[in-house]
Amino acid sequence: MSVLAALLVAAASFLAASSLSRAAGSAGRSETAALRYLHRQLVTFQHTTWNWQRLMGAPRARTYGRVLYELSVADAQRAVSLWRRRANVARSRAQRPPHLHEWLCIHHFEGSWQDTTAPYYGGLQMDLTFQRHYGGWLLARKGTADHWTPLEQIWVAERAFRSGRGFFPWPNTARSCGLI
Repeated sequence: MSVLAALLVAAASFLAASSLSRAAGSAGRSETAALRYLHRQLVTFQHTTWNWQRLMGAPRARTYGRVLYELSVADAQRAVSLWRRRANVARSRAQRPPHLHEWLCIHHFEGSWQDTTAPYYGGLQMDLTFQRHYGGWLLARKGTADHWTPLEQIWVAERAFRSGRGFFPWPNTARSCGLI
């Protein structure tokens, strides 16, 4: 083989190796970008799930497995899919609180969902002590019950119901609804 031919073969192999390393580098960058995007989605679905679970008083879903930098893109996609399903299930369950009809009956005889008349707030007329005890994290985050969604107000009332108080914090309206 001539020197010229050897130089051409060496140059060709060098060019092939450098283009492969560039391709591998760009593939690594695109994989990293995909993992970052999937991580943002994963965190969003996890927090959505946990917020619904907190509202319902349900235990927080645990995370198992590896950290993101150990996951392949396919594994990260499966994790996002799992947490998307968990978020949808949690939201669906939260939309149907137990005793919903009873809470709506009590609300019918109480105030508007945005009622700001002190000392009782919201559609189920909760005082500040009640709000602190059964919905303290909502009180700290959003203020009094008149700033909460109707669903949040119902779940806080449901938490009081489950603690053993039943419908007795609303004696007159619960009696009008035939609940006590």
